[in-house]
Amino acid sequence: MRISIFGMGYVGAVCSACFAEDGHEVVGVDVSDSKVDQINRGESPIVEPGLAELISRQVKAGRLRATTDAEAAVRDTDLSMICVGTPSQRNGDLDMRYVRSVSEHIGRALKHKQAAHTVVVRSTVLPGTTRQIVIPTIESESGKRAGEDFGVGVNPEFLRESTAIKDYREPPMTVIGELDNWSGDQLYRLYQALPAPIIRKPIEVAEMVKYTCNTWHAAKVTFANEIGNIAKSMGIDGRDVMEVVCQDRKLNISDYYMKPGFAFGGSCLPKDVRALTHRAGRLDVEHPMIAGIMRSNQQQVDRALQIIESFGERRVGMLGLSFKSDTDDLRESPMVTLAESLIGKGFELSIFDRNVDYARVHGANRDYINTKIPHISSLLRSDIDEVIGDSKLMVLGNRDRMIVEAYEHLPQDKMAVDLVGLMNHRSNHSRQGICW
Repeated sequence: MRISIFGMGYVGAVCSACFAEDGHEVVGVDVSDSKVDQINRGESPIVEPGLAELISRQVKAGRLRATTDAEAAVRDTDLSMICVGTPSQRNGDLDMRYVRSVSEHIGRALKHKQAAHTVVVRSTVLPGTTRQIVIPTIESESGKRAGEDFGVGVNPEFLRESTAIKDYREPPMTVIGELDNWSGDQLYRLYQALPAPIIRKPIEVAEMVKYTCNTWHAAKVTFANEIGNIAKSMGIDGRDVMEVVCQDRKLNISDYYMKPGFAFGGSCLPKDVRALTHRAGRLDVEHPMIAGIMRSNQQQVDRALQIIESFGERRVGMLGLSFKSDTDDLRESPMVTLAESLIGKGFELSIFDRNVDYARVHGANRDYINTKIPHISSLLRSDIDEVIGDSKLMVLGNRDRMIVEAYEHLPQDKMAVDLVGLMNHRSNHSRQGICW
């Protein structure tokens, strides 16, 4: 197939490369000249294991290119996929400006196109968004009718940052929300070779599935953290408790998120929990557990701060700033929140994160790092040994291999707060785990 993908962020860049590797002709579309130029040079605009090599191969093979010309991209392809961001607003609702803008561009392009075309929403959007925003916008701009003159589908992604390519190749399921059978058939062609069940549902069901999954994942993280906190207060290692609980594969299903540790973060879980909570509130539906997830998550950040303060040391080295290893994504990283709290309380802070340091110089997150968090950016160091040498107390923030190796060889006179479970023992006077 010939596919145009709007938005060269994490989802768009990964899908573009993977679709191209499957043999499709892919055009990436973005308003950023720098992202478009990076892809056309065969470079990745984001940090994601294996993606740079994959993009390079597909660009050289002639199956992947990028452009800022939305109309030409729609004209030259059979299917357009919307992969732009839907960030949170202050009240927790979604900011739909990028989805609206892309829908307008696609609509204008379809106005002059005679051939059949399908529009697919892969961005994470609340139920009703496709029918209430995407379809009316495209219809208004094109003068055409959805389901008659163009197809519409919803295709939620289940890609985890740092394992996105593997998740694309081995998905738990593929969900197709279809306006009609013809629209669903176009999406089915994309995924029929993947080793996973393909589930076809109405578009609103597909929209809701993503929020249900992410809210469940967020709830599992919160549950494990609260169990870990309670267990530790009674002298019990929370990891031992949850290890036993996770042996139940029949009822507990998955142990991926069921590990006590630090707060969750990233571009999906916080935003999606807030959006679902906001919608439930507008509908006057009681949701006490979901409503408490973000508050509990913030308390986990506060708990980490309290543990750090309990050491009485002012020189703190933070190893890891992104919300997980193998990514440069700082969106809603609890490590950024923790760093800001430490700075505000007058701690002497130095930070090492090799992926964030790379992004500060080369990556797509460069502007965010340098303009949104310059006070933190100035504390980034490119040498992990320098951070360890200048600090008395180390905060372990993710499982990057350099951080794991550094902790394994950490001098005995260095104290540590472990937020990710690198310690193989329970807390003592010099090494504290957040839940063990």
